[in-house]
Amino acid sequence: MTQQNIDLLADLQARGLIAQMTAEEELRAHLSSGRRTLYCGFDPTADSLHLGHLVPLLVLKRCQDAGHNPIALVGGATGMIGDPSFKAAERSLNTSDVVASWADKIKGQVSQFIAFEGVDNPARVVNNLDWTGNMNVIDFLREIGKHFSVNAMINKESVQQRLNREGAGISFTEFSYALLQGMDFAELNRQYDCTLQVGGSDQWGNIVGGIDLSRRQNQAQVFGLTVPLVTKADGTKFGKTESGAVWLDPKKTSQYSFYQFWLGTADADVYKFLKYFTFMSVEEIDAIEKADQENGGKPQAQAILAREATRLVHGEEGLAAAERITQALFSGETDQLSEQDLEQIQLDGLPSSSLVGINLSETPLTTLLADAGLAASGKQVKDALQRNSVFVNGVAKGMDDNMAAADIFTADNGYYGKYFLVKLGKKKHHLFAL
Repeated sequence: MTQQNIDLLADLQARGLIAQMTAEEELRAHLSSGRRTLYCGFDPTADSLHLGHLVPLLVLKRCQDAGHNPIALVGGATGMIGDPSFKAAERSLNTSDVVASWADKIKGQVSQFIAFEGVDNPARVVNNLDWTGNMNVIDFLREIGKHFSVNAMINKESVQQRLNREGAGISFTEFSYALLQGMDFAELNRQYDCTLQVGGSDQWGNIVGGIDLSRRQNQAQVFGLTVPLVTKADGTKFGKTESGAVWLDPKKTSQYSFYQFWLGTADADVYKFLKYFTFMSVEEIDAIEKADQENGGKPQAQAILAREATRLVHGEEGLAAAERITQALFSGETDQLSEQDLEQIQLDGLPSSSLVGINLSETPLTTLLADAGLAASGKQVKDALQRNSVFVNGVAKGMDDNMAAADIFTADNGYYGKYFLVKLGKKKHHLFAL
């Protein structure tokens, strides 16, 4: 639903979603005086976007809801170069085939969030390889490189960090990334009258370069706006778990795991994340925070955040699957699950493994559980066993240094002769099947 009457910048500011912007008053007047076109770029550095991409992606949706035309740029060209911004070392270069396949997958993912039809202000997806792929190096140096000062580029904080880090440095390839991103803005400004670029705060220098190039080449006034890089209150990196990044692709991070990630949000972060990652109004979120403070018990905010974020990324079916597994596992009544229930929660995305083909007699239980991702190492599993914190089909297992997996995973012990729900600690679950 388009909400063209809302003050877009005021809403973004109230949510804490603006880190920097150029010419604030002029940008505010520009956005309020007509329908504008804006863009955000997503480089295909993997075959899926992750939670770190979700804030700028949702800002594109917020802008479309406010009546503007969003462009999601997939970096088929820039993805082959690698953005050096605040990276400790040079990226490994991927082949053009790999980058192209990743770009296609990311194009599909961004399409979940912005509307391409059925609205007056449709979105579009573009690939910057379309205007860079056939450009020769002489034209690039004359038409683009001429407008960039090496002095200014070297003084960028992200470049300085690499230059000052012993043994790191920066290649000409990554140094040239800012020129490519600047060219993107100027090209989109020419083709679509795009006047605003949105990106993470680590992109500020690149965005300013694109603003300057658009002015020089097109005599156009354009604007930049960055969103904060999401951090957690305890200083740890947002969107990471023991098993790695939280991906938007359910094949890489199941709906259940995605839902559980949000349920585990710290009280110090949850209200901020409700403003970042949901479309609830700021007033609704403030009311939830006030109610939680007055209740003094377990906050309701985490459950609301988990539901809203999972529904947003995985739809109603994905949310239903995540809640089905959660209810089954955390009710503590796993012995009441039918064989069909166990098959379903496996399909719904509960982490699972087949025991077929594994020599269980020669595989220590600690190794099997660590390999399944229940812990980072066999030692962590051993520690959990010593605390009686490992349960197989609801039965606690103690520590036995010589315990083989075959002692536990037998048809007699399995639900329906084949299924084993393993719980480690309070939150880690895994389904094994013979």
